[in-house]
Amino acid sequence: MKTSRPGTYLPAGYAPQYPPAAFQGIPEHTGCPTFQTDYQGPHSGNPGPQAGYTVSTAGCEGYNATQLPVQNNQAIILVNTQWMPAPPPLQSCPPGLEYLSQIDQILIHQQTELLEVVTGFETNNKFEIKNSLGQMVYFAVEDTDCCTRNCWEASRPFTLRILDNLSREVMTLERPLRCSSCCFPCCLQEIEIQAPPGVPVGYVTQTWHPCLPKFTLQNEKKQDILKILGPCVACTCCTDIDFEIKSLDGQSRIGKISKQWSGCVKETFTDSDNFGIEFPLDLDVKIKAVVLGACFLIDYKFFEGCE
Repeated sequence: MKTSRPGTYLPAGYAPQYPPAAFQGIPEHTGCPTFQTDYQGPHSGNPGPQAGYTVSTAGCEGYNATQLPVQNNQAIILVNTQWMPAPPPLQSCPPGLEYLSQIDQILIHQQTELLEVVTGFETNNKFEIKNSLGQMVYFAVEDTDCCTRNCWEASRPFTLRILDNLSREVMTLERPLRCSSCCFPCCLQEIEIQAPPGVPVGYVTQTWHPCLPKFTLQNEKKQDILKILGPCVACTCCTDIDFEIKSLDGQSRIGKISKQWSGCVKETFTDSDNFGIEFPLDLDVKIKAVVLGACFLIDYKFFEGCE
């Protein structure tokens, strides 16, 4: 194992590729999304904007109504949503991930589905992904068929599509069907992070342990970069639950993924969860995307069925 270079959290030879910004948005900006008139679509491998994706900017004064696509010809309309200002493109950065270069915290709010609360019928999950200022950065939509959701429940394989404020699918998370028992050290949990869709930028794999939740973060070449260590009891009451992000040797604490306590009513009657992510501002944006993928894997693995 090569030693880390001073001032970095990554193994030698794996330095951050993209210069971070020193702020999370522009104070004087109205919050209305910036449209790139010269945008020609992402590089090869990303299908780009898809049919039916529309964004309404009528009356934009810091907020806008955004229509996002979902399955079965339905749509999600986000009204009075303040989006994070679009940062300038970064050289060699996957399109859409430049947002991550400006933030060191992410807040994830799962939307509560009325049908699921009343009937217990599992629906596709939807998540709002925000920065520390409360501005929307991405919106995530699960794409799983009805039979898979309700037969496999929390253990289900899924595709999670992450969209930006222009309704471009900037990331795709693919979770295959794996064993959910801690008694078997084979077929452990994993998730693949693609940015743009179809181009892997990293993986999260579970490390077997009889008691502790342990995961390894890997880059696109499946080289180990960081690890995540959770508490012995993942489902607790009236408190936040922290999963620490650490260096491979376990000596340095890089950040954390926190399952935030949402209150007795929401925790009891729904499986809608809130998460917070902290990582260094200068961490490679691809690894930040992998940490985001790890958060969703932790949610489905430990908290999707906690109600």
